[in-house]
Amino acid sequence: MRAAVRERYGVPTHVVELREIEKPTPGDDEVLVRVRAASANISDWYDVVGRPRVARFQTGLRKPKEPRLGTDYAGVVEAVGKDVTEFGPGDEVFGGRTGAYADYVVAKAERAIVHKPASASFEVAAAMPVAAITALQALRDKGGLQPGHNVVIHGASGGVGTYAVQIAKALGGDVTAVCSTPNVEIARSLGADEVVDYTLEDFTKGERRYDLLVDIAGTRSFRQLRRVLKPNATVVVVGGRRKNRLLGPLAHVVATMLAAVFASQKATFFIAKLTKGDMETIRELFEAGTLTSVIDSSYPLDQVADALAHMGAGHPRGKIVITV
Repeated sequence: MRAAVRERYGVPTHVVELREIEKPTPGDDEVLVRVRAASANISDWYDVVGRPRVARFQTGLRKPKEPRLGTDYAGVVEAVGKDVTEFGPGDEVFGGRTGAYADYVVAKAERAIVHKPASASFEVAAAMPVAAITALQALRDKGGLQPGHNVVIHGASGGVGTYAVQIAKALGGDVTAVCSTPNVEIARSLGADEVVDYTLEDFTKGERRYDLLVDIAGTRSFRQLRRVLKPNATVVVVGGRRKNRLLGPLAHVVATMLAAVFASQKATFFIAKLTKGDMETIRELFEAGTLTSVIDSSYPLDQVADALAHMGAGHPRGKIVITV
């Protein structure tokens, strides 16, 4: 089968290549999926370029431990192991598994793989797993969002941000979206109660006060953010600037956490964990009509390096999809 791989860190168009590798065989508790679509996340770009450098202690100091790329996928089950009862050949599924930029992927049946909503295209479904679950866990688990809470999504037009606006509304929040001029109408169409164009207005100097702030953009200090927070508010840091080669967005995370130590507000950071339960929640939100994917652009599998370069260039509107 074809699979996107890289054996060294570097610019995607220099190090990522499509190779023929052995087609996997599912184990007793596994599902073999013929991939129809995948998607790019900023984490995929970080994996390719080897940033932040501190992460190489986990991913491989001199070269990547895992050559395969991609996590999000949607496709059709081709075969299942003898112990699998939930899925069968022909089932349309979506989920998250390392090595998704390929013709086939093998996933444990009890992990982050569920049936695809019948009305969702493979592209729309493949865009969801990492970004939508990050948004869900940021709002529900780390942010403790309750109906009636005022929540601001700082960086509302990217992959996580577009899902966060919709999920915050689904959970009963009063949502303010912060984005740039070209994305104002997108944020409104996703259900934001108020949209702030940061090129025209500094939301940290506004009159509104928030119970929860999801910081995806990572361009404001905690001192600035604190001006619009209620006394017991929570800041959930999801992203940050990439300029620091050693720490990357972790520099912003650390600065925010330290600044919040003596404040009445709380700052927290997390790395999303893909679970079957949360995949089911994402599917249910889509089926209820409260969640969809915003697709920025689509690339064929043989142009996956270009898709990752586009991701690294910054500011895609919604998700970048890879079709297989």
